[in-house]
Amino acid sequence: MNHHQLQRRLFEYSTAFLFLFSLILTLSPAVRERTWATDLRGDHWIGFAAWFALTAFASRVTSRRLPETDPFLFPAASLLSGWGLLTIWRLDPYSGARQTVWLAAALAAYLLALRFPADLSFLRRYKYLSLLGGILLTALTLIFGSNPSGFGPRLWIGGADVYLQPSEPLKLLLVIYLAAYLADRLPVETFDNLRAKSIRQIASIPLIIPTLAMTGLSLVILIVQRDLGTASIFILIYTIILFLATGKRRVLLVTAAGLMLAAFVGYFFVDIIHARLDAWLNPWSDPSGRSYQIIQSLLAIANGGTLGRGAGLGSPTLVPVAISDFIFIAISEETGLLGAIGLLVLIGLLLTRGLRAALLAPSRFQRLLAGGLTAYLGVQSLLILGGNLRLLPLTGVTLPFVSYGGSSLVTSFLALAILLRIVSQPEDEPAPLATPRPYAFLAGLFALGLFASALSTGWWSVIRSPDLLTRTDNARRSIADRYVRRGSLLDRDNQRITVTNTNGSPFVREYFYPDLAPVTGYTHPVYGQAGLEASLDGYLRGFEGNPSSLIWWHHLLYGTPPPGLDVRLSIDLNLQKEADAQLGEHTGAIILLNARSGEILAMVSHPTYDPNLLDETGEGLQTNPAAPLVNRAAQGSYPAASLLPPLLAARFGQDAPPAADLIHGFYNLLGFYSAPDLRLPVGTPSRFGEIENLHVSPLQMVLAFAPLSNHGILTAPRIALAVDTPAQGWVILPANREPLEVMDEAGARLAAESLQVADQPYWRYGARVSEKGKSFTWFVAGTLPNWQGTPLTLIVLLEEDNASLANSLGEALLLEALMP
Repeated sequence: MNHHQLQRRLFEYSTAFLFLFSLILTLSPAVRERTWATDLRGDHWIGFAAWFALTAFASRVTSRRLPETDPFLFPAASLLSGWGLLTIWRLDPYSGARQTVWLAAALAAYLLALRFPADLSFLRRYKYLSLLGGILLTALTLIFGSNPSGFGPRLWIGGADVYLQPSEPLKLLLVIYLAAYLADRLPVETFDNLRAKSIRQIASIPLIIPTLAMTGLSLVILIVQRDLGTASIFILIYTIILFLATGKRRVLLVTAAGLMLAAFVGYFFVDIIHARLDAWLNPWSDPSGRSYQIIQSLLAIANGGTLGRGAGLGSPTLVPVAISDFIFIAISEETGLLGAIGLLVLIGLLLTRGLRAALLAPSRFQRLLAGGLTAYLGVQSLLILGGNLRLLPLTGVTLPFVSYGGSSLVTSFLALAILLRIVSQPEDEPAPLATPRPYAFLAGLFALGLFASALSTGWWSVIRSPDLLTRTDNARRSIADRYVRRGSLLDRDNQRITVTNTNGSPFVREYFYPDLAPVTGYTHPVYGQAGLEASLDGYLRGFEGNPSSLIWWHHLLYGTPPPGLDVRLSIDLNLQKEADAQLGEHTGAIILLNARSGEILAMVSHPTYDPNLLDETGEGLQTNPAAPLVNRAAQGSYPAASLLPPLLAARFGQDAPPAADLIHGFYNLLGFYSAPDLRLPVGTPSRFGEIENLHVSPLQMVLAFAPLSNHGILTAPRIALAVDTPAQGWVILPANREPLEVMDEAGARLAAESLQVADQPYWRYGARVSEKGKSFTWFVAGTLPNWQGTPLTLIVLLEEDNASLANSLGEALLLEALMP
């Protein structure tokens, strides 16, 4: 197969891949909503058609004008540009249309560059003039510069919606200048036998000063513009070309030391450098502020996993500037680790063939030029990849051929055309080269950078993915809930508490009994998750309870989990409503418990809130001093010592108080020093050993008194009773631990009977306590051990001194529960 046939075959493969990508994009709305009754996407086909027509023509012209050129360079670059173009159309159709126009301009410039003379002598001859022109054009941005977005650094020149970023072609002009200057000034004998000379002989003052001056002038302008990413690229390009010309690794070491020193000084004295480095070193400290971009970038990679969410099915627009600085992340989220590795392989292929072109170049100038152009493409690619993956600080540069940006695209294709022109002369012998080690070393650095990028992508998408995807600032979870039915929360009689309304698109979560919100919680794209919505999220989202094969299939086909599973709670909605009505506007908590099974029949926390109105009230709820978001029943912490004498009497009798270590052990047995093991967010328990300063939640207290109604047995609490699975129907969710005997049956009976209400089948006890100027009222009651019905225990906590209210509403609710 000759070069022309191989290039055509590679172009056909690229076309097939991008056609399939476009087809998946078209179908993505139907896949996301799982129905054909929706509008399909079609605008990106304009981009595909334009890419196909333009690159097919450019490929044919390349084969005709340069029949013996490298057959891999243009197919790799065209596939990268097409992949990037379709991704931009997917993210922002308006920018996709603009990028399509720029692709036409870039390929026109590419075809024009193919007509350059074979020896490229005119580039060498006009090196000063071209570089000075680029510097002056870049300097004009200091006066006439603008920004297409209307804010930020003014790095562009233009108007009427057409803008040029002069720093992009300036990179190309700098490479041409350095290659031409060093080729002209470097003595032939030194170039042919580098190892025989010292660095001082090679890097003499007359040789280095002009290159430093011209490069330094460019850097000054870029630094004044605060375009530090491009400035870093200029420094690295200069270093690499000088290294290729001299073969001395100390050039790389000096530059590396200089960059680290500049970073160290800049961290303390330059605000933008400080912000970039701090976001890189400590991104988790400010995930919604200066580190927002990098955190969302990592979340997007984690969301992609191994296979990706599917074209058009991810949420890459959550990452700012996804079409430009973070387009690698957009591709990674929707094509996964495999797609990211494929993109890295294409970049590696481009760089490898570029360095091969340098080694085969017929002249010293063309060798340095090919090496410099490859360095430009490689350095810029690795800087943006490293920034996206948190391997390096963010630099804000584009990914060559892929990112949105006309100036970058035109410059990249011009560099490609020059590379193809250099390697299109197989009849010419390669220029003399003392040793290929500098080029091999550069190839190794590029390979190491790409390998590190692949490993880092795998780390975030596979290893860290489970942890990252459960972060509350990961809005992708809530976005998936808009198109995949989330399981319902039902009471013990299957009455609806919280459901997902699937009648419209997107789906809407509806809370039918909002007074229960401190317990059931919410799931929201801005405020995350709380309550049972958070603790039962695995079942409600379909990740637990479904067969692993079904989860895998839905992830592969839709990029989302299967429909969520309904969960039946132990809550009796009728008793819950009665308890809410009894507590009314008072601040406090109530829990009604089945003392034998541990099932929570009612759990009340006031004040409450309406999760249906979080969009309007969410910010105020978070700062409300009454703390309505806190589930006082399970997360509150209240002084409890005055309520504990009946428990001590049931355990140790009415004799003298036991020793402190026995009390510690008993309290530990009751669970005062540990969080209740319940499928519900609970508060932090007291420290072991506390007695007089003991603080417990109402949930801990009702569990501690339950043995008085259950023959001395401490049951395990339950609030999630069963889950409705597709294979087995309703499956019981067992308690998280076994029942535990904490006092003998006789002691429990005597303690309950000593608190019995005359002629009633229940006992009761209350206490009042003050702490730091605030009063609290406890009331606890329960059925007697000989009660023939369901054994119940009730706890009431009021954040006020009101024993009569606690007694009246507690007894009223208990009697309501005892009625047949």
